[in-house]
Amino acid sequence: MTGCELYLVRHAIAADRGPDWPNDARRPLTAHGITRFQRAADGLVAIGDVSLDAIFTSPLVRAVQTADLLAAAFEAPPPVSVLQALEPGHGPAAVLDALTREPRRRRLALVGHEPDLGELVSHLLGARSPVPFKKGGICRIDVHSLPPSRAGTLVWFLPPRVLRRLDR
Repeated sequence: MTGCELYLVRHAIAADRGPDWPNDARRPLTAHGITRFQRAADGLVAIGDVSLDAIFTSPLVRAVQTADLLAAAFEAPPPVSVLQALEPGHGPAAVLDALTREPRRRRLALVGHEPDLGELVSHLLGARSPVPFKKGGICRIDVHSLPPSRAGTLVWFLPPRVLRRLDR
């Protein structure tokens, strides 16, 4: 794959861990998290030059819900697929290896979790430390190939508050 825009997305605000959700994989987004991320996704679309060929998501419920909200923000919603390597605990190499086995696409969104997304950003940019993501935050990194043969370029990194402000 050559020339790829990667949009890394941290899932939106989810229900708190605890006795109501003993299985962390099933914790859903909160109503507040859904509303806020819908506005953030609309803000992303409002940037004007963003389109997606596919969205890959962690299999955890909160990530799948976030991916579905992201897809729904586009006039022509891109397909959403689960990528097991985006499940918590998988490193950047596993994610990139899984992406190389997918059909070639130029613009991909990856919906996942912290600290894994921060580690993936660090890996893609050749940085030493993970980059922290707020829930609902999105960044765009352009890479020359998958797997990247050299450091990618950080085009932008937008916290959810900024994305929501773009939705006006």
